[in-house]
Amino acid sequence: MAMIAPIEPDFKIVGANLTAEIVVRERQKSLMLRAWILSGLFFMALPGTLLGFSNLMAISAHHGLAFLPAAWMEGHGHAQMFGWIGSFILGIGFYSQPARDRSAIRIQLTCFALWTSGVAMRWVANIYEWHWRSLFPISAGFELIVVLLFLAAAAHHKLPEPMEGKHAKTSMELWMVSVLLGTAGLAAAVIFNFVECLKLAIHGIQLSFPHTLDQKYLVLLGWGFLVPVVWGFSARWLPSFLAIAKPDAQLFRLALVLDLMGVFCGVAGLSKPATILLASSAVAIGLALHLTQRTHGPAKVQGIHPSFPTFIRLAYAWLVIAGSMSIWAAFADQHGGIWGASRHALTVGFAATMVFSIGPRILPHFGGVHGIFSKRLMFLSLLLLQTGCLLRVSSEPLAYEGLLPFAWKVLPVSGMLELSGVLLFATNLALTFLLGRSAFAHTHV
Repeated sequence: MAMIAPIEPDFKIVGANLTAEIVVRERQKSLMLRAWILSGLFFMALPGTLLGFSNLMAISAHHGLAFLPAAWMEGHGHAQMFGWIGSFILGIGFYSQPARDRSAIRIQLTCFALWTSGVAMRWVANIYEWHWRSLFPISAGFELIVVLLFLAAAAHHKLPEPMEGKHAKTSMELWMVSVLLGTAGLAAAVIFNFVECLKLAIHGIQLSFPHTLDQKYLVLLGWGFLVPVVWGFSARWLPSFLAIAKPDAQLFRLALVLDLMGVFCGVAGLSKPATILLASSAVAIGLALHLTQRTHGPAKVQGIHPSFPTFIRLAYAWLVIAGSMSIWAAFADQHGGIWGASRHALTVGFAATMVFSIGPRILPHFGGVHGIFSKRLMFLSLLLLQTGCLLRVSSEPLAYEGLLPFAWKVLPVSGMLELSGVLLFATNLALTFLLGRSAFAHTHV
C-alpha cells in the first residue's frame, strides 16, 4: 500500500501572507492615527484657540473677567485639553498598541467616535447652553467610557521581561512609569469631570464649575495628567533626538514624587504647599533630563527645522516659569491675572511648544508619511507661539492686577500671534497627512 506523504506548508507563501496582513494592519493603524490627529487639530484651531482668542478680546475690551461667562472659558479649556491634547495622546497610545486582530480597530473606531462626539457636545453645551443638563453628563460619560476602553486595551500589553544576572533591570522603565502616572491622572480627571457634570445637571444653576472646584480640576488636568505624560515621552525620545545622556533615574523619581505630592495638595485645596512642590518638580525634571548639559553629538533634525533643540529647551524653561508664577499667584494673586499667566505658561509655553516641536518629528512617521510638509512653517509657527506666549504671560499679571493699564492693549496682540502660530501648525500638519508621500506607497501586499 502506498503511503500518503504529509502535506508540507509552503513557508514562502505563509510568510508572504503574514507580511501582507501585518502591512494592512499597520496601514489601518496609521490611518486611525491620522484621524485622531486631524480631529485634534480641528479642536485645537477652532473650538479651542479661536474661542480662546475671542474670550481674550472680550476680556481686554472690558478690562476683566466680569463680563465673560465662565462656561466659555471652560469650553475653551475643555476643547484644548481633551479635544486637542487628549486626542493626540489617545491616538499615539492606540497606535503604540499591537493590532492583534480586526476587533482592535473596531474598538479604536468606537473610541474615536465617542471621544470626538463627547468633546463636541461639551463645547456646544458650554457655548450655546443647548440642552446642557443632558449634554453635560452624556459628553462626560462618553469620555469616561473611552478612557476605560483605552485602559482595557493597554492592559493587554506585555511588559518586557527583566534581564537575568546581576545587572538585571526592572521590568518597567521610568519613562513608562511617568506615562502610566499621567494616564492615571487622565482617568482621575475624566471621573472627576463625570461626577461634577452629573451634579451640575441635577442640582446646578449655572453651567460651569464653581471657581474653587475648577482650580482643583485644573491642577489635576495640568500637573496630574499633562505634565507626567510629556515627561515620559521626553525621557523616551529626547536622549536620541537631542544627543543627550539618558535621564538621571534618581532625579526623575524625585520629580515624579514632588509632582504627585503637589497634585494631591492642590486637589485638597492646599494651594501654597502645592505650588512649591510643583515648582520644585519642574526644576528637578529639567536637571534629570540633562537639558542644560553639553550634548555628545549633533541633534537629529532630519526632516524638521534645525531650531528643534532650542525650542525643546525653551519649553522646559516655560515649565519652570509656570511653577514659579504659581507660587507668586498662591501668595499674591487678587484678580486672577497671575494664576492665568501661570496656567498659560504651562499649557502654551510648555505643552504646546513640546507638541509643536516633537509633533513634526514623530507624527508623520507614525502616520505613515515620510516627512513634514514644510520646515519653514514649523519654525514660523513656533516663533509666533513663543512671541505670543511671552507677551501674554508678561502682560496678564500687569493688566489684571492693575499694575500697568497699557498691558490690556498687549493682550489682544499676544492672542493674535498665538492664533496665527496655531493655524500655521494645524495647516502644516494637515497638509502633511493629506498631501504627504505615504510610507506604504511602494509596499506590495
